[in-house]
Amino acid sequence: MRSPEEFSSWKSLWRQLPLLLALVLLWLLLWEELSVMSLVTGLLLAYLVTRVLYLPAVLLSGRFNPWRGLLLGLRMMVDVVFASLQVAVMAINPWWKPVNAIVAVQLHTRSDFVMTLTAEAVSVVPGTVVVDVDRERGVLYLHALGTRTVEEAERTRRNVLGTEERIVLAIGTHHEAEIVREERRARRARQRTNGGQA
Repeated sequence: MRSPEEFSSWKSLWRQLPLLLALVLLWLLLWEELSVMSLVTGLLLAYLVTRVLYLPAVLLSGRFNPWRGLLLGLRMMVDVVFASLQVAVMAINPWWKPVNAIVAVQLHTRSDFVMTLTAEAVSVVPGTVVVDVDRERGVLYLHALGTRTVEEAERTRRNVLGTEERIVLAIGTHHEAEIVREERRARRARQRTNGGQA
């Protein structure tokens, strides 16, 4: 029979399995080959990194919505293609003068996992890159290309919050998903009110 220490060690290893697999996959992508040697060295390095280097605990929700995950992936592809075309047009336009901005975005959730995925997803899209993160307050600061007006900064902010919403609805906890849905309902109610007043 296993001792409590052994059981705790196996439980810890099982919890870190997604991180271990992600590190091994990253190692294989860096080497651009799948061989016994690269797989074994990737496994050893992943194990050493998770055991030797201190990493703060990442709380995973244990929840995945396949439909929302598919929508997230499709929207990411559309955003990348559209933003790439925009940046390409800006680059070849001889009259375009770059005016950029640092935009602060207050996220809906405080989850380190969601914040990291949102920052990565935003940085993958050409034209925006996260330059700083305020973990305590849940704020992302990003450099936005071609942001000249307050309306354009607001559009960038809405795009980031939309990305966060899609990530939360795909893999966030039930509580985080409810926060996002409530915020979405409140936003739609404000838009209806503003539209009625106009």
